[in-house]
Amino acid sequence: QVRLVDSGGDSVQAGGSLRLSCVASGYTIWNFCMGWFRQAPGKEREGVASITLGDSSTHYSDSVKGRFTIAQDRAKNTLYLQMNQLQPEDTAMYYCAYEGHHVGSGSWSLPESYRIWGQGTQVTVSS
Repeated sequence: QVRLVDSGGDSVQAGGSLRLSCVASGYTIWNFCMGWFRQAPGKEREGVASITLGDSSTHYSDSVKGRFTIAQDRAKNTLYLQMNQLQPEDTAMYYCAYEGHHVGSGSWSLPESYRIWGQGTQVTVSS
């Protein structure tokens, strides 16, 4: 059973940076796909970025492209999300997710494509 623990959320001012971490523990197969999602109050959960663990290919939502970077550290069983140039609209609870099967390029941003989730970490950006 894979377990994910998110951390790194904080309150920052607009223009600032944060790095989120997601540590995978338990029976971990460092394969297939992991993603970062976020959910603001009253809004649906949206895909922010994903990475295919085998070849490190990535996808980003248009709203974060060029500002956020997803990366993996296999030795530490850890997924990262480096967030730069943060804006108030980035305020949300951020979740990492894992799927142990192939996730198609057209499905990476769909929450239902992932079966295992972290508990979430809050990011608040003030103007």
